[in-house]
Amino acid sequence: MAERLALSYLVRLRAAGFVTSSAGTHALAGHPIEPHAARIVEKLGGDASDFLSQRLTPKIVNDADLVLTMTTAHRDDVLKVAPRQLNRTFTLSEAAQLVLQCGATNVADLAACRPELAANLLTDVPDPIGQDEGFFAEIGAQIYNLLPPVLDLCQRG
Repeated sequence: MAERLALSYLVRLRAAGFVTSSAGTHALAGHPIEPHAARIVEKLGGDASDFLSQRLTPKIVNDADLVLTMTTAHRDDVLKVAPRQLNRTFTLSEAAQLVLQCGATNVADLAACRPELAANLLTDVPDPIGQDEGFFAEIGAQIYNLLPPVLDLCQRG
């Protein structure tokens, strides 16, 4: 959901030069988007078509300017795959709070400001797989609300 909602937000901003992608730390490659997720993405203005899951690889992480995870456990999994990407890997909540609370204005600031962020401000975005559509809607709304400050930061520099 996050990848498709991010893309939708960037299209609305007419932001050029951005590539969004999604990869799961335990994903089975080649699966379509979960039906509940697709409906929520589309209700929130995104396009869920042509999605196929892929498993996270070191190349995906190393090629990214910014890696956003939904949970601290996912962030830790990413860093096991690519430990040198610590300064580019954040939970979505962490990145949003670093912009809103600490005034980060670029990816380098996110890393530099990380020690200033109170751990109690961070919340994981739970994985809704196996839950009902109402829970998917809650998670979609959470992602939808956390993305703008991070994507605005990316657009600024």
